[in-house]
Amino acid sequence: MLHRHLPIRASLLLAALVFTAPAWSADAVHKETVELTAGKAALSVKGKIKGYATAEYTLAGKAGQTLGVKLKTNQPSNYFNLRQAGQQDALFIGSSGGNSYEATLPADGEYTVQVYLMRNAARRNAVASYSLEMRLRN
Repeated sequence: MLHRHLPIRASLLLAALVFTAPAWSADAVHKETVELTAGKAALSVKGKIKGYATAEYTLAGKAGQTLGVKLKTNQPSNYFNLRQAGQQDALFIGSSGGNSYEATLPADGEYTVQVYLMRNAARRNAVASYSLEMRLRN
């Protein structure tokens, strides 16, 4: 009788292991530093993300400069957030603000543009091809 229950126990054990693993454990994060200077004040990058993967583009800015970011994508659940290094709250949240941002930077330092898929698309393992344009001007 023990043999009949062995496959069921093995299946339950496997299911427990699969469903208890943290969702973020296999997420890929592409990180890239972007140089925007007086000679190269704009840059456009193309990329692709899938599921819970994200892409992060970090640039240095100065207080008073204007940063512009525009995302073009084939996926309606693809957005970007903008974070200032050392700050807990995002300066811009794409899911509520849209796919374009332009504002004066509040302080000198690093700023990160994070491209991501909303959870509804990420859990379906959807793919987004995007083009991200970043501009920095005095």
